Amino acid sequence: MAAPTPKTTYPTFSAIYTHILTLPPPLTPPAKPTSPALTPHISALSLHPTLEAALHILNNDLPSAHFLVRHMQAPPAHEGMFLHGILHRIEGDYENARAWYGNVAGSAVFEEVWGGGGEEEARGFIGRVEGFVKRAEGEKEVLGEESLREIKAVVEYCRRKFGEEEVLDATGAWVKPGEEHRRMGEEMVSGGEGFRKF
Repeated sequence: MAAPTPKTTYPTFSAIYTHILTLPPPLTPPAKPTSPALTPHISALSLHPTLEAALHILNNDLPSAHFLVRHMQAPPAHEGMFLHGILHRIEGDYENARAWYGNVAGSAVFEEVWGGGGEEEARGFIGRVEGFVKRAEGEKEVLGEESLREIKAVVEYCRRKFGEEEVLDATGAWVKPGEEHRRMGEEMVSGGEGFRKF
């Protein structure tokens, strides 16, 4: 009998999404993915990059998600930009998260997720997570539920917009960053700016 492959273990987005939602919600900087074995299963589905990035985020596999969202960090890829902000919130880079949230505050996906409270409510949530991580303020369970609600709302938006079908050529989802984003990215990698040092 052949060994199970990623495609046979979790043959659809719905199958792996249902499983991932049983894991603890991503809230605080993870030491490693919650389930490292899920990474190849997620990638094997060849989903639209926003859905793949969201699944990696839900699994606390921030490096895999970051690889994808870095290709979607300018309009019109608001969904990828929003996920980029969520990723930075989870990894503890709160100022960067606030900047990404601010960049997408007027977008359809952001308005659907945060509704009438908009950017102010979203920034308040980032502040509460930061308070929990830095000063043990707030309740982890409540914050985890809000983190999961936010990510699930982005996922549902992306499911409707992009579908769950296989995307063999994802280059249509990538955007070439404008000069400002290109320069900022270069500064983060080689200029010592940003949360990570390379």
